[in-house]
Amino acid sequence: MSRLQTLPVTEATGQTAELFAAIKGAVGKVPNAYAVIGSNAPAVLAQALAHNAALKKGSLNAKQLEAINLAVSEVSGCDYCLAAHTLAAKGAGFSAEQIQALRHGIYQDDAAIDALITFARDLVASSGTLAASKVEALKTAGYSDRQIVEAISAISAILFTNMINRVNDTVLDFPKVN
Repeated sequence: MSRLQTLPVTEATGQTAELFAAIKGAVGKVPNAYAVIGSNAPAVLAQALAHNAALKKGSLNAKQLEAINLAVSEVSGCDYCLAAHTLAAKGAGFSAEQIQALRHGIYQDDAAIDALITFARDLVASSGTLAASKVEALKTAGYSDRQIVEAISAISAILFTNMINRVNDTVLDFPKVN
């Protein structure tokens, strides 16, 4: 049950209505997570959408970005993002078995993606300065400094929606995953 005000998409006005129309045009619906953000802070929704668009233009590919989304959402415990990004990961080419592996932080099919999700999980689950060995492991796996910065950006983007959904208890509008 939603805890934060969420407008029916058809009742949105101004910037919120414009953002909802753009989202609906792009993905066919306005996901509940975006509806709650846009209902309360349209400028923040615009920023989140721009952030995600910038990530898609970066040096990390769709599989790498979805690997981060799944690994971080699992650590964070966001059932909404796990459901949404399970579908997105399938669209990026991951199998159901690979998605489970990504969620659980051990991805044997690709050492570079395994290093990436290990880094993401370590960063999210720790506090303080991350050990230099964690950064070096990502570099050893072939990631550039640019890709590391983009990975951190992707982690922050998914953490934002994880936190919104955990606070809001956003109603799933994607198939539930176990």
